[in-house]
Amino acid sequence: MIARRVIFEGRVQGVGFRYTCKDLAKGFEVVGTVRNLPEGTVELEVMGEGGEVEDFIQEIAEESPMAHNIKGMHVKNIQPLEGVKGFTITG
Repeated sequence: MIARRVIFEGRVQGVGFRYTCKDLAKGFEVVGTVRNLPEGTVELEVMGEGGEVEDFIQEIAEESPMAHNIKGMHVKNIQPLEGVKGFTITG
């Protein structure tokens, strides 16, 4: 099990970005959350088996309908998510 925090920059608020992430998560064995941050970025926290997490992040960043909105992203390893079930939009 691995967990990642990804900060997406660009035109990622007000365009359905969080809902796209939630919808894409259905195709992967991952759990996590996605939320808007005050500075206009979007934070994704995701946990699952290594390949699933990496493929999910890649799907968002390179193949999703929102990929063209992303101007930058920062990926960081984090501690396993506690008590998270499913994939939710939290803010």
